[in-house]
Amino acid sequence: MRLFHNPSFRKFFFYWLPVLLYCLFIFIQSSLPASEHMPDFDFSDKLLHVGAYAVFGLLLYRAFNTMDKRTSTVRLVIMSILLTALYGASDEIHQYFVPSRSAEFLDFAADAIGGILGAMLAVVIFKNRPSL
Repeated sequence: MRLFHNPSFRKFFFYWLPVLLYCLFIFIQSSLPASEHMPDFDFSDKLLHVGAYAVFGLLLYRAFNTMDKRTSTVRLVIMSILLTALYGASDEIHQYFVPSRSAEFLDFAADAIGGILGAMLAVVIFKNRPSL
């Protein structure tokens, strides 16, 4: 258990591992056939994209917040949004090659909007919390 006393390992385990596991979760979900049990209203899938990528944006901000203390909140938000949007774009490209899936610009837009909302929510949640 001495490993947990290493600050670098603790930072990775508590802040970056959740980001990586969430990326894996999104990738696996995108690799599966599209669900036939979606809520039955217009743009319901877009709301799911916004929600999923809001969580991702929040996790990224939380992890980036452990970096250099001099990094501004604005920079942390921008990095979180950009990485969320890039991952959303790569996910749409990935889905293009998955049978029964498709790549849609509106899904990418919903992913980016989710990243924005998640990063902004993270600013509020982690505003007064010291990072590791």
